[in-house]
Amino acid sequence: MANRRRPMSQINVVPLIDVMLVLLVISMVAVPMLIQGIDVDLPQKPSETLEGGDDNPLVVTVDENGRIYLNIGVSDIYDEDEFVTLETLKERASKVLGARPDIPVFVRADKRLAYGEVVEVMQALQESGALSVGLTTEPPEV
Repeated sequence: MANRRRPMSQINVVPLIDVMLVLLVISMVAVPMLIQGIDVDLPQKPSETLEGGDDNPLVVTVDENGRIYLNIGVSDIYDEDEFVTLETLKERASKVLGARPDIPVFVRADKRLAYGEVVEVMQALQESGALSVGLTTEPPEV
């Protein structure tokens, strides 16, 4: 009689584990790069006014000296002439975004302001819970 082998009924999972570990390493390297960047879609031409937007957005204005002003769109909550620090901005924006997580958030920054200061303000807003932060512009003069 011939010596017959029984079919093996086990699956070798070692190659599957190797592939999964490679995918894990790739995702661990790629995800921080995606999160670190700030999603800003700068206009290529004059932008149009947003329609159907919220009447009371959260607007953060940064003047040419780097002073930060917070306007929630509701009058008499904070004095318009009062500027805030980044920590105060985070605290107040967290309160607003906690109550209304879907509120639109916009940054108005002076064009002479250093890019890094605008990024710090946008990062503070994202740490406060803003899902997206938009930049406002003015239409070019004709």
